[in-house]
Amino acid sequence: MPAFEYRALDADGRPQRGVLEGDTPRAIRNQLRERGLSPVEVTEVSAEVSGARASFGERRAIGGDELATLTRQWAVLVRAGLPLDETLETLAQQSEQRAQARLLSAVRARIREGSTLADALSEFPRSFPEVYRASIAAGEQSGHLDTVLERLASYYEGQREIAGKVGLALLYPALLLVVAIGVTVLLLAYVVPQVTQVFTSLDQELPLLTRMLIGTSGVISSLWPWLLALILVGALLIAWSLRQPALKARWDALLLRVPIIGPLMAAGDAARFARTMSIATTASVPVLEALRLATRVVSMAPLSAALKQVAVEVREGAGLAASLAVSRRFPPLLVRLLASGEKSGQVETMLDHAAELLEQRVSRSMARLLAILEPAIILIMGAVVLIIVLAIMLPIFQLNRIIAS
Repeated sequence: MPAFEYRALDADGRPQRGVLEGDTPRAIRNQLRERGLSPVEVTEVSAEVSGARASFGERRAIGGDELATLTRQWAVLVRAGLPLDETLETLAQQSEQRAQARLLSAVRARIREGSTLADALSEFPRSFPEVYRASIAAGEQSGHLDTVLERLASYYEGQREIAGKVGLALLYPALLLVVAIGVTVLLLAYVVPQVTQVFTSLDQELPLLTRMLIGTSGVISSLWPWLLALILVGALLIAWSLRQPALKARWDALLLRVPIIGPLMAAGDAARFARTMSIATTASVPVLEALRLATRVVSMAPLSAALKQVAVEVREGAGLAASLAVSRRFPPLLVRLLASGEKSGQVETMLDHAAELLEQRVSRSMARLLAILEPAIILIMGAVVLIIVLAIMLPIFQLNRIIAS
């Protein structure tokens, strides 16, 4: 039975919105009139996606935070034994966001029409990632949907927690960097011209540092619109180039060679790979399909290419841990734990353990990086201010010597 979103007016003329199920829009209007409402608009919640036009339910995709909360609620209700139809209805009613409620109602409508949960979710690919849908499909087939939902909820909650920590950790250095750049530009564009104006009227050769400062200040003062445009164009050019596979692969390869940053990004990708493989293994997803899904969550191009080669070797009969070791792209910690899991038959447990250890390594590396970055920004800002002060003071010292002589 299709789902319809309605807009109506109550007896006092106040607008009402919601979602109802019925065979036709006329049936929905009759339901509204029976409730004492005057229908204004009735629109079917469609899951169709064609070309670049997203469907009604996909105009606003469920974000990572929302997906984590939704999946946790879903897992609790399924674990409690509620039928899937009733679970989706409850989730839609409890949702505080109208877009999410419409989407869940559309999923419920597809299920009541005879679709599986995975097929219903596949009509909303922007809201439910591929690894999510594949895990749900495997959970349905194996009869362990509640376990899969719990693992998915834990995964997205963990990703949300890591993103929150990283965001908070980077907030202070980012603000510090913005302030440092702003202060420097302000000094060069407005303060320095006022102070050094008196020096330019003197019939004396100014020190080299002062001349360089005056020149830099003049360039910034007169050409700042062009400099700003150049920066914006450069940023857009970089963003475009990173969307080109060949250029992105070179950039990622370069980043992986940078001390601290390279191992940090590799460990982060390895942790996401291990988490995704663990969820897929729990859901009984075939190894090759699990590898394909895990490859999609890896952001660095060299690691993604290595995983594609690993999939080829596994298809030919090689072990997963051995193939990862041959690639030399993944941390030895992950390879060793995975090899132990393959020998003991506890691949899922070892992948989880590897993901936890790698996430801890990422947290420690981030802390070390920030411990270096924050004082470095302060020192650079202090050095810039010192150079500006020296460039201003040197002519004064020179003038004092001339007067004294």
